[in-house]
Amino acid sequence: MQTNLAASPYSPRRSHELAGKGAVVTGSTSGIGLAIVHSFATAGMSIMLNGFGDETEIEAMRSEIETRYGVRAAYSAADMAKPDEIETMINAATDRFGTVDVLVNNAGIFHVAAIETMPPKRWDDTIAVNLSSAFHAVRSVLPGMKARGWGRIINVASALGLVGAPNCAAYAASKHGIAGFTKSVALEAAIHGVTVNAICPGYVRTPLLARDIEEAARTRGVPREAVERDLLAESQPTKRFVDPAEIGSLAAFLCSEGAASITGAALPIDGGWTAR
Repeated sequence: MQTNLAASPYSPRRSHELAGKGAVVTGSTSGIGLAIVHSFATAGMSIMLNGFGDETEIEAMRSEIETRYGVRAAYSAADMAKPDEIETMINAATDRFGTVDVLVNNAGIFHVAAIETMPPKRWDDTIAVNLSSAFHAVRSVLPGMKARGWGRIINVASALGLVGAPNCAAYAASKHGIAGFTKSVALEAAIHGVTVNAICPGYVRTPLLARDIEEAARTRGVPREAVERDLLAESQPTKRFVDPAEIGSLAAFLCSEGAASITGAALPIDGGWTAR
């Protein structure tokens, strides 16, 4: 886990339109979620981080975000498979920041297996974390957003929320579910000044993907670069990984007034993967 923000592509410039807004970003102690936190902190938002990891490292990360960006940052260890812990996290963010104006449902897990070898518990856990957790979080924040006449909900789906792939049935089902959930909630919330959108990344250069690539390279007995080349050649026409900072920038834009008429959308950020 990286806790040094000195190399962050973001600088502490403020967008006054978002400064002081309260945000919850699930699964945000590394990778895509942490990039979104950086982007939101740049805009001056107060942020509730969430995720697993070493407590000391997470506290250092939280403290450094506050110091670097001059914002309030809190942390919840809520397990996204447990509805009561999700509700407790939302209540804690509301108590700390006054309101939860922005919710990013980013927490997710992934398990590769053919249907006949997929352990039922893996299926259940994937649906619980990737899909049901978004329902429980949205259910907790949406009434307040409607009452205030403003809110932003961003669900991090996947290119596999738009297309299928072999041996990814649980993940693809959960992310397709997120895409449909996004559309339905967007229609319910549209008249209340609340937008609801899904971001659908392709392969993103994250610590988790890096570990998977290293493991594949060891298993196949080939250099890491060969695994990366094959992965990108198969899926992403740009032949490059998506940078997490690009997703952070898109998430921040979706929170802006410039995106006020974008709702119910599933937005690919996948190097052309789903254009085929």
